[in-house]
Formats: sequence, C-alpha cells, structure tokens
Amino acid sequence: MANPWTKKNPLLSLWLGAANAWAGAARGVMTAAAKREVAKALKPPRRKAKRTKT
Repeated sequence: MANPWTKKNPLLSLWLGAANAWAGAARGVMTAAAKREVAKALKPPRRKAKRTKT
C-alpha cells in the first residue's frame, strides 16, 4: 500500500509556496529594519549647535 503522506498534493504545495513567499518578504522587512538600527547605533551622535548671545 502506498504511503498517503508521500503523494503529491497540489493544494498543499500552493499553500506552502505562498507561506514561504510571505515568510521571505517578512524576513526582508525585518532584516532591513535591523540594518537601519545598527547603522543608527554606529553613527556618532550629532553635536548640538552652540547658542550665541546677541
């Protein structure tokens, strides 16, 4: 008897493909956010402009 878990299932294949695409997009967004945070943390702080008395 053939194992039913090894049969091809087009609906499951479509669902897993869509889930994989969604996860890849989410990973890209999270990676970009993390890179922005690292760049912000490594950038030296801006100096405040000195106020002059007039």
